[in-house]
Amino acid sequence: MVAAVEETLQTLNITREVQIAAPVEIAFEAILAELGPESVMPGGSPFPMKIEAWPGGRWFRDLGNNTGHLWGHVQVIKPPALLEIRGPLFMSYPSVNFLQYRLAAEAGGTKLKLNHRAMGLIPADHKEGVVEGWDFTIARIREIAEARAKQ
Repeated sequence: MVAAVEETLQTLNITREVQIAAPVEIAFEAILAELGPESVMPGGSPFPMKIEAWPGGRWFRDLGNNTGHLWGHVQVIKPPALLEIRGPLFMSYPSVNFLQYRLAAEAGGTKLKLNHRAMGLIPADHKEGVVEGWDFTIARIREIAEARAKQ
């Protein structure tokens, strides 16, 4: 006999902003790089992903031999100002996610605003860990963009 476990619908809303010392076009390219082949895990382990940068394009981890994990689909792409993705992201349980990267040129560089909204059967440890993950991702985007701007 299997015991039923009561789960409740949870929501998540994370917003992060960062100043990047690079032109907005380079910052946008850095987002695509971090979402794609230059993605790494905290600690530096490579975590290469693929992003098809067009409306409806997939964002996924390709493990080869027709295996992998779909993270989402591009909902809106307006280079170099906006990228929106919807999909399960890293959540392997019932959930709906919306991820938005909004960029604006400012004196001395770019302001990047990230917003991740989700709802679903989100475990408490994921709600806590996702904040750390997005802080790492934002720092990584800034690192990539600023290194490219110096080239």
